[in-house]
Amino acid sequence: MKEHLVSLPEAAPFSLWRLHARSLLAAEIAPEHVVWRSSSGQDDLFSQPDPSPETETSEPQKISRNCLLFLETLLCHANPEKFSLAYRILWRSRRERPLLKTGTDPDIVMANRMAHQIGREVHKMKAFVRFREKTPQGSNTRHFAAWFEPEHHILEKAAPFFARRFTDMNWMILTPKGSIGWDGETCVVTREACTRTIFEDEAEALWKTYYRSIFNPARVKVKAMRSEMSPKYWKNLPETELIPEMLAQAARQTW
Repeated sequence: MKEHLVSLPEAAPFSLWRLHARSLLAAEIAPEHVVWRSSSGQDDLFSQPDPSPETETSEPQKISRNCLLFLETLLCHANPEKFSLAYRILWRSRRERPLLKTGTDPDIVMANRMAHQIGREVHKMKAFVRFREKTPQGSNTRHFAAWFEPEHHILEKAAPFFARRFTDMNWMILTPKGSIGWDGETCVVTREACTRTIFEDEAEALWKTYYRSIFNPARVKVKAMRSEMSPKYWKNLPETELIPEMLAQAARQTW
């Protein structure tokens, strides 16, 4: 049997991957006969042709909702092997019903590790996004913006949290992998890369004052702090300018 080549942008959403996977599955194309190629750069997510209906020889079998949700999370990962891994799990899950619960299976071990990394990064985004005010002159509505640098494509996963949490203001979260925007009514997620804009607002000084006030040198555990708040996030957090100074003070006070 000939190999089937599927080329998708590295940032392709689950819906686009699923379109191709369903066609392959319906045609009973086994994973070993499919080459999933992950393209890079600013590829048009909608430039991929639809799978040819001529390849479909049967109706796709039903896949459990849990499996689809798991694969949707998996495909948020930046690993280019995610497309082929997801299809292998999809293919096998039709015949191996307990597959997702088989914690020793190599595919599931890898997929669980990737899903854990996605969940952890969503948690970090919720914790380390800092909004700054960017209200245009003359506007009656306050506008805020933030910058975050995720490793994976987690914006769709994180968007509902921010939409629920910050409903009373207009805001945007810009990232190299896209953006999330809220206009008071609608939440919009894009995958167009953004550039970092450096700015401060009047609340910056207040936030630093608050952070100083809650800093307890007696409870400083540098290793744990670096584990929970990786230094890669520091440049985007206003309070991190104070960390070296406060750690030095803590060392002197506990000496």
